[in-house]
Amino acid sequence: MTLLKRLVLFTFLLTLAFPYQAFAYKIVLDAGHGGSDPGAIGVNGLREKDVNWDITQKVRDELKALGYEVVLTRKDDSYWALAQRVEFTNAQQADLFVSIHANAHPDGKTNGSMVLYYDNAYPQEDYPASETMKQLTPYSKDLAQHVLDSLVAAVGTKNLGLVPSAVYVARMGTIPSILVETAFLSQSSDAALLASDAVRAKMAKGIANGIAAYAPPLFTDTLTHWAREAIVRMQNKGVIEGMGNRYEPDRALTRAEFLTLMDRVFSFSEMKASCEPSGTVTSLVYGCQADDAEQSYKDLPTSHWASPVFAKAKKLNLLQGYSDGTIRPNQAITRGEVAYLFDHLLQLSATANSRQQAAPQPSFDDVPSSLWSAKAIYALQYKGLINGITDTSFKPDQTITRAEMATLLNRYYVK
Repeated sequence: MTLLKRLVLFTFLLTLAFPYQAFAYKIVLDAGHGGSDPGAIGVNGLREKDVNWDITQKVRDELKALGYEVVLTRKDDSYWALAQRVEFTNAQQADLFVSIHANAHPDGKTNGSMVLYYDNAYPQEDYPASETMKQLTPYSKDLAQHVLDSLVAAVGTKNLGLVPSAVYVARMGTIPSILVETAFLSQSSDAALLASDAVRAKMAKGIANGIAAYAPPLFTDTLTHWAREAIVRMQNKGVIEGMGNRYEPDRALTRAEFLTLMDRVFSFSEMKASCEPSGTVTSLVYGCQADDAEQSYKDLPTSHWASPVFAKAKKLNLLQGYSDGTIRPNQAITRGEVAYLFDHLLQLSATANSRQQAAPQPSFDDVPSSLWSAKAIYALQYKGLINGITDTSFKPDQTITRAEMATLLNRYYVK
């Protein structure tokens, strides 16, 4: 068997072994308390911070064995403020947040397991949640239920249910977040369970299996984004892709990404080139290149992931390089450039009888009729494919975001 065949087979088997990892989910695990904050002290002398740390490490190992990417907040017996934990988590661009604790109650009798999450149906005026977490209620609740069910099944503790809570780490983040209360250090039988390494291992496996049973929603960073509907629809159609389980909706779209999208939409290999006057445009488009057909660009080696699509675009006379010999595939593309190219591709793909366009009157203050991209901008606006930043401003030189591009494509397919 050749090396290539072995690699393909290995990848296939890996997919079967770790089906949850289609999007390489990233989990932040948070061991509650730590350092100068011991948390609850058990009836048997156990310190909560130590129990939390041990279970958290075991959960990490279980998740890594399943193929998840796992990041810990505190990595030792150090003190972390609650805000510090949330800030760290937000910076990780993760998919889920799970904080692990042991419980306590002054009556000394309460025992069992529960999972806390923020529920916007039960807001607390003195403890407001982040706007994102308010909208993430159903996702956090679903995660909480999966983890609680699995934890109780693994250990046999009393099921105390889900608890809507305004606890800081569950209400101030930007991704589905929960806080697990494994058992009560203040109750003798629960404290004995928490003192057992074997039981803590079962708890960790239960928590990890609950996480694995939960499928994070597609593109976690778009859950509350204005363009989510369009983004999900275009992903389901196979037009757009994310980076792992993130879409980065507000990042500027690059020239390479744009051409890749256009190839998926219009199928460059099935189109014929067209020569049109390039006007004053010099950066991406635009006109025929009979004298330039064999040119290569010093910043576009054949190893670049978008090299094939640039080659196809070149055959269609969709682009030309800069005077310094570059094509700048990783440079952000502007709204004006997108409009010009998208309209040009519409013309290439249209039949001769359908190429007649209405000539709408200029409506954007920053897009005079003399602007090189004006005709395309107004044509797309007339077709309902693109809008301005405001009613009177289009901002043709502003870079277009990945969310704006998904919205344009969604409108195109709906039309």
